[in-house]
Amino acid sequence: MEIKQYLQEYEGQVVDLWNRCCTFDPIDIKKFRKQALFDDNFNPELSWVALDGDKVVGYILAMKRIFPYLERGTEPERGWIDVMFVDKEYRRQGIGTKLLKLAEDKLKEMGAKNITLAAYSPSYFFWGLDPDHYPESIAFFEKHGYKGYEEHFSMGKDLHGFEIPEKTKEKIKAAEEKGYKFINFDYKYSIELLEFMKNEFGGGWKRNALMAMQNNTAEDVLFLVLNKDGKICGCCNRAIDGNPMRFGPIGIAKSERNAGLGSILLDMVCFEMCKKGIYRMFFITTDEPGRRYYERNGLTVFRRFITYKKEI
Repeated sequence: MEIKQYLQEYEGQVVDLWNRCCTFDPIDIKKFRKQALFDDNFNPELSWVALDGDKVVGYILAMKRIFPYLERGTEPERGWIDVMFVDKEYRRQGIGTKLLKLAEDKLKEMGAKNITLAAYSPSYFFWGLDPDHYPESIAFFEKHGYKGYEEHFSMGKDLHGFEIPEKTKEKIKAAEEKGYKFINFDYKYSIELLEFMKNEFGGGWKRNALMAMQNNTAEDVLFLVLNKDGKICGCCNRAIDGNPMRFGPIGIAKSERNAGLGSILLDMVCFEMCKKGIYRMFFITTDEPGRRYYERNGLTVFRRFITYKKEI
């Protein structure tokens, strides 16, 4: 048994092993390349395979920022373990421990003082550890000193036969009487929207809107709320990763919250999705308050993640 740095020749075997180990999250080579190999910060020195002869039986991918990510910069004290798995027939032989130690030692050598499991933005495969589908990962990483923190939820909704509820229609009428407008994105709002996203929600939200504009999909995937002065006070995005069913992010300006605008926008976007023949909506992550909010609006949890970190 030996461990080597990742080489392109292992690509097919790594993806095949991924699909045998991470059975709830199958990928293809294109997705692996896009989110791992073609990430700006991919470094072969942070990617290893475990080999039994020529057979790949384990893999780990770690990340350390070289290029800044929006307002976060390079986050010099942070490192990430994006993904790690070992062939079921080769577990309990110390392979996972060796792979993890290599990644931790290299990240520490590169200046990291803490390591987060999975939640590497923007190219994460997972938002944390999944206690329901991969309970063995919880036991393994806790054994090696990682501690769980926040719980996050993936949620969704079946849109077959969806109609805007009468209660929402009443809210829309009341909001419009106060001067609010709910509209599809128009490029005349481009600069205003980018500033709104950055100032209200941060660079990640701005990046999502900017990519929609760059890809000429903004008029289809961005929806706005305007206040009585005609200024943007809310926005909903979808399909941020190219998947038409992916919903959000969605947000209302702090100054306009508690007026029911978010629920209106949510229902209106769901109906727009239906009109396009998109009969399922989902998003990857929200926190506990978010879960309660979306459950009140008819969404259900289909997956949980727990954020795990370790000081090194």
